[in-house]
Amino acid sequence: MSSDGTTLYIRGNRAVEVTKSEVTLGDILSMECADRRVIPRVKALPVLKIRTPGRQRYVISILEIIACIHKNCPGIEVQNLGAADIIVTCENQKTPSKLWHIAKTVFVAAVTFFGAAFTIMAFNNDVDVTRLFGQIHELATGRAGSGFTVLEISYSAGLTVGILLFFNHFGKKRFTADPTPMEIQMRLYENDIQTTLAENASRRGDEIDVDNTDASGSDRD
Repeated sequence: MSSDGTTLYIRGNRAVEVTKSEVTLGDILSMECADRRVIPRVKALPVLKIRTPGRQRYVISILEIIACIHKNCPGIEVQNLGAADIIVTCENQKTPSKLWHIAKTVFVAAVTFFGAAFTIMAFNNDVDVTRLFGQIHELATGRAGSGFTVLEISYSAGLTVGILLFFNHFGKKRFTADPTPMEIQMRLYENDIQTTLAENASRRGDEIDVDNTDASGSDRD
């Protein structure tokens, strides 16, 4: 198939999950082309064949993808608008039972609750908040604090409100449209993992690239 002068725009996310052993370009890329006949042909091109079952990761260079397109569709100009390396994770998707989801939720909630409570108590003990509030109450009123004054109540309420505002949601309700700090940290963590996987594969020579594999996507053990 020759398409002289045709430009194909491709975009791939940094990380893609697949569940089948025969991975095609349509599984890992989004495409756009003025010639609508090109897209189905390119989407069907095989880029990776996985022969070993189980969870596996492969790093595919965008150059390998472009070489695969040029080999099977000569004359097409390819413009990449996405990542330079695509991490393909192959895993047989097994839906855990509802009981397992509930157990994980309860465990995470318990760890978060008791961990946060321990951290707050440890901080209060380190700075001796009880003694500090007692001194402030005595300076303001001339009487010794009982440990259950407006200072302790305001501090407890303010701590709760501050945590809710910081994490920007309560249950399923968001206070603003901004991402929460937890979401930001998770995205940064994912980006670090993806960068490390791509760099490690490149250093070990495991990256599927034009220098070490053909465009059909041979298996990488």
